[in-house]
Amino acid sequence: MKISGVIFDMDGLMIDTEKLLTRFWCEAANLYGFPMKPEHVLGIRSLAAKFAEPKLKGIFGENFDYYAVRAKRIQLMNDYIEEHGIEKKKGLDELLEFLKRNGYKIAVATATDPKRTKAYLSRINIYQYFDIITCASEVSNGKPEPDIYLLAAERLVLKPCECLALEDSPNGITSAYRAGCHPVMIPDLSEPDEDLLKICDARLDSLDKVIDYLKNI
Repeated sequence: MKISGVIFDMDGLMIDTEKLLTRFWCEAANLYGFPMKPEHVLGIRSLAAKFAEPKLKGIFGENFDYYAVRAKRIQLMNDYIEEHGIEKKKGLDELLEFLKRNGYKIAVATATDPKRTKAYLSRINIYQYFDIITCASEVSNGKPEPDIYLLAAERLVLKPCECLALEDSPNGITSAYRAGCHPVMIPDLSEPDEDLLKICDARLDSLDKVIDYLKNI
């Protein structure tokens, strides 16, 4: 197969924010009286709001105000990041340098909104590496549906089958697979199960391992 483009998820893949998302989803929900736990947050990683809202209401009841809790989570997380910053994931800089040096097209496909995506990537000085940024707010159906990866590939002027998709979550891997990309999982908070591994081209330990993977396919 010929890979000409690499599409990156953001949270949990490039930046170490999944642990923050877990913490502040739980804090925000508990402030509203809902006993959210980390396992509930794991179930909605990279999941579009139209899917996450009914999933959480199925757990906590129809009174669960998804958008109010989400807004509070964003506020708490933004305040934390403003004070403490964001950590890059291992191997990110090396991989981005390799991709640029070797002429790959590079994109982001994230559930995070465009304003915060640009702010996060700029804060860790990698925004300039990306040819295009695609956010869930720009498509009708977010992850795990394929829309965001289809749009990212289209904007790169590539076929999905020419794109490697780097993800840390089951919903992201499913989205990339359904789009026809080549999904590679780099786990963050949880390992892939057997069913997920069947739709992954590979499971790698860190982003720098993608360099050797690309050299050998």
